Amino acid sequence: MTNEKQHWNKGELKTYILLLCAKADAVESKEEIDLIKSMSNEETFQNTYAEFCKDNEQQSIDKIRDAMQSHDYSFWELAKLRKDIEEVFASDHAILMKERTLGKILDSILY
Repeated sequence: MTNEKQHWNKGELKTYILLLCAKADAVESKEEIDLIKSMSNEETFQNTYAEFCKDNEQQSIDKIRDAMQSHDYSFWELAKLRKDIEEVFASDHAILMKERTLGKILDSILY
């Protein structure tokens, strides 16, 4: 991982977080990817996905933690983001232990 801080806007950060959620169970399902695409614009999705594919899970979590510090989120923005995370987890009709664990890690970063 580089030492550079991420300068993502909130939309890019959200897309990156949701991609990590989709891959929590080691499989990015078509349903999960389609849902994430519907929550983002095509350019943001493509650019973020290209970067996401280069990172391992720990790098992704570190990048999210760093990027969250550069944005001021309201309570309602965080609640909406958490709702979107849960929607991605549920989109493949199964919420596995790995997804629950990632959800807890993200909660500690988000809140």
